[in-house]
Amino acid sequence: MRQKLNRLRVEEKLKSLGMLLFTPREFRDVFGTGANTASSFIKKNIKSGLFLKLRNGFYIVADSHLPNYFIANKLYEPSYISLSAALSHYGIIPETVYAITSITTKAFREFNTPKGNFIYQRIKKEVFTGYELKEIDGEKVLIAEPEKALADYLYFVDLKKVSLNDRLELKNINKKELISFVKLFKRESMFKLIDRIYAEYKKPREIY
Repeated sequence: MRQKLNRLRVEEKLKSLGMLLFTPREFRDVFGTGANTASSFIKKNIKSGLFLKLRNGFYIVADSHLPNYFIANKLYEPSYISLSAALSHYGIIPETVYAITSITTKAFREFNTPKGNFIYQRIKKEVFTGYELKEIDGEKVLIAEPEKALADYLYFVDLKKVSLNDRLELKNINKKELISFVKLFKRESMFKLIDRIYAEYKKPREIY
């Protein structure tokens, strides 16, 4: 006979296991319940405020403080943090960004969740590279290297899906590495963008 789920015990166990973000299957595996029991308990405790629904099949303990970069990695796999989120993280663009942008090999997706807005842009498998596992805010996160984040960004600028930021900070960018990543996209027009951003970067900047 299966043990009845108790809200307090469930919360304690999820937190003790560090399983603050979970799928129904993971929930069933931990608590040894059937699909209907798990589904009913999760739905009931979304209403009670114990859980938040991030998207279909992904839930989080409401009072958890998981970094949004970590949530982004888990919410849609495979993916890594890139584009404006990574560029802001590295100080390549001056703006603070509020949507967490990632790269995936799957279809484009955007999820508006109680924990924030998560956007996933698609690239080909051949260029799904140039990322690393880094510890950010206490969690291991897959994030693009600075040069790859910039290369990914220039790709979407070249496709005219985003506008080119005219305040790129290129001081810490290894240009040779940037070019090596851009070559993977096999788009000659991206090299003109590299020339353009470096020409702009060399111009004197106004101080406000």
